[in-house]
Amino acid sequence: MRRISVLCMLMLSLIASAQVTTEVTTFLLSGPMAVSTPFGVDSVDVQGKRFDEKSMLNGLSLMAPATTTFSGQVLPSLEDSKSGGVLSFYVNNTNFIKGKLNVQGPKNYKLFIDGAEVQPDIKLSPEHHTIAIKYIADAKSQDSIRVTIEADSTVAYTTDEHHPFMFHDMSDGRRVRNVSLSSDGTYIIVTYQNTERGGNSQWSRELRDVKTGRLLYILSRDARWMPRSVAYIEEEWDAGHKHLIKVDPKTGERSRFATDVPNGGYTISPTEDYLIITADEEGPKEDNQVYEVVEMSDRQSGWRRRTYLMRYDIATGLSQRITFGNKGEYLYDISPDGKKLLIGSSHSRLTKRPTTVHDIYIMDAKTLAVDTLITAGEFFDHAGFSPDGKQLLFRGNPEAFNRIGCQLPADVTPSSAEYELFLFDIATKKVTPLTKDFDPSVNNYDWSLADGQIYFSAEDRDYVSIFRLNPSKATIEKLPLEGDDIYRFDLSTHSPTMAWLGYKTMEQASAYVVSLQNLKKARCLFDGKTTLGKAELGSCQDWNYVNSKGETVYGRLYLPKDFDATKKYPMIVYYYGGCSPTSRSFESPYAPQIWNSLGYIAYIVQPSGATGFGQEWASRHVNTAGQGPAEDIIEGVKKICEEHPYINKEKIGCMGASYGGFMTQYLQTITDIFACAVSHAGISNHTSYWGEGYWGYSYSEVSMANSYPWSHKDLYVNQSPLFNADKIHTPLLLLHGDSDTNVPIIESLQMFTALKLLGREVALVEVKGENHHILDYAKKEKWLATQMAWFQRWLKDDPSWWEVLYPKKNL
Repeated sequence: MRRISVLCMLMLSLIASAQVTTEVTTFLLSGPMAVSTPFGVDSVDVQGKRFDEKSMLNGLSLMAPATTTFSGQVLPSLEDSKSGGVLSFYVNNTNFIKGKLNVQGPKNYKLFIDGAEVQPDIKLSPEHHTIAIKYIADAKSQDSIRVTIEADSTVAYTTDEHHPFMFHDMSDGRRVRNVSLSSDGTYIIVTYQNTERGGNSQWSRELRDVKTGRLLYILSRDARWMPRSVAYIEEEWDAGHKHLIKVDPKTGERSRFATDVPNGGYTISPTEDYLIITADEEGPKEDNQVYEVVEMSDRQSGWRRRTYLMRYDIATGLSQRITFGNKGEYLYDISPDGKKLLIGSSHSRLTKRPTTVHDIYIMDAKTLAVDTLITAGEFFDHAGFSPDGKQLLFRGNPEAFNRIGCQLPADVTPSSAEYELFLFDIATKKVTPLTKDFDPSVNNYDWSLADGQIYFSAEDRDYVSIFRLNPSKATIEKLPLEGDDIYRFDLSTHSPTMAWLGYKTMEQASAYVVSLQNLKKARCLFDGKTTLGKAELGSCQDWNYVNSKGETVYGRLYLPKDFDATKKYPMIVYYYGGCSPTSRSFESPYAPQIWNSLGYIAYIVQPSGATGFGQEWASRHVNTAGQGPAEDIIEGVKKICEEHPYINKEKIGCMGASYGGFMTQYLQTITDIFACAVSHAGISNHTSYWGEGYWGYSYSEVSMANSYPWSHKDLYVNQSPLFNADKIHTPLLLLHGDSDTNVPIIESLQMFTALKLLGREVALVEVKGENHHILDYAKKEKWLATQMAWFQRWLKDDPSWWEVLYPKKNL
């Protein structure tokens, strides 16, 4: 019986590992084109080698466009000349493919995948792959060509360039990055980044006419507009000296605006007669082998350096220091008449929350006389002058100015990541909250000199929108602008003109410009849809539910392009990190549109604690250590499965980063609804993170306001995943940059150690030299592949990709 059993097992194994052969019979063809053997002055080259006909393949370009398709068995060749050509096709695989690509027939050929020469043994990660064969053939060649792919299953190939949206569609190509308007709104500079396969990026800048959109110039270097003149400034360096060159956009005429400008960032005064330069100086030095750490932030490189301000006079070239001290000073703003400087200085106050406070001064730009407006100001981070210079506009959280802008009861601590606007009268020091009853959370703002209105972007639930605030009437309106996530805008200084960049939920960012007097006639300067090329996307729809408390929890459901409601799909669930909701930005490294292409449904849920939904909702991030938000996630997952029978509730994975990484770990301690989980840079132990990361203690001022490990063990210990590790039975992947200064890698190491000792399914993958975000192109590519290989292993029961990335070790 034992022999029969072993034989049966062997036969089953052979059947399971049987290779399927796919023959490629249709190709795209570039060529054939005439090639010639070089004239041989000698029979050997300088290295003593004879001419190799195969070297002629190097002259054939993989970039040459295909001219036709080819489906024959005889290699395409010319009648009267030796010829060369390129045969190509595409493979769009949604699962990992390991196999062999065989080319039979041509005497001289080379095989390429995605531009890189390869051998017959292939390993194809899920992607839109271009497979090409360069060949050389004799005149009237009768050489045959046969191309086959041996793999575990039939490989679908195509000559159609349309393909599912994949990793490199996200990372490669041209993207718009900035827009900047001239002072009169006549001209605009649009900045682009173009990334090639492999990570090489180039930046370019276009100068365009706003009225017509016509391209005027390609700028060779970075430029900034003058605040009053219709001209832009470029920096020019000569023998270590920095000069500012003024350029007329109409004529291209160049003239020197400032000579020998001191190093540092600079702001041109509204009157254009002086610069304010932000310079810095070294702090006290330490023995670099044995040294004292003064306070927590002293671990940061450069923390001891202090900034100060200088004034550079355009007429004389005289520069002089205008601030001096040991705290460091910075420029908030210059009054529109150029007469006053708004200066800030920050310092630590570690024994009381907030641990960083701000002093605010107004300095006479000519005499340097100073008025102190605020000493040890709390809970604000930016300020600027009104058009008449008599008021200031502050951005701060609801606790700023003694909670004058707070909606919540006195015993409820609001989230300090939720931002409001406040009007400060300089003469009386009276503060007026402008957005107290406005739920969106303010991002950036600008008080227009042209029309006196305040324009600001704000998190508007999971959208980012632009709003206009009338300061005299205290009214706020949302502007009907294109884009679901408007992440950058610019106002012309002296014209009612706005430019902005905005993502649509399923598109890359586009660039627009509009007159604020006629919002219906916006002009698109760059269409983000063009960056998709032949990539095809699935669909996205809002999916909200009412939780057991009777509250609406918002979310989005992403479906694959060829979605079939009669099938069962695995699902990946994602939720916010930090405090902001998961945005509709198309460029997130956690991209549901890519998950769709790999055969997953994606559910983006916005649990309580996120900003942009109002102060009360955001306050649930404070002193809960994830409890309420986790309940919203679990309830949402269960309800979305109930309503959508095409979701395989046995194959659901979850993923998050930073706070979201903590949430991933925490969820596994309280639920078993997930088949696997991925935590990037997640907090496993609140008691250690609080004192480890550069910003651990300051982030805890948001999430654990006025709560400390010695006073609130219920939060720091009981709610930490590490102290509940024995409850985790879900396969967990821990990802971490080994140079993370925000959430140090010890947070993943602790959980990894715990789960290893508990005998649970866990994997730890470190990314060398990367911080909290994985930015290096090649490392990011493998980091993303690692995530999806983990999901393929547990949600598709296919470990092949994972085993190629991380082969089993006999240790």
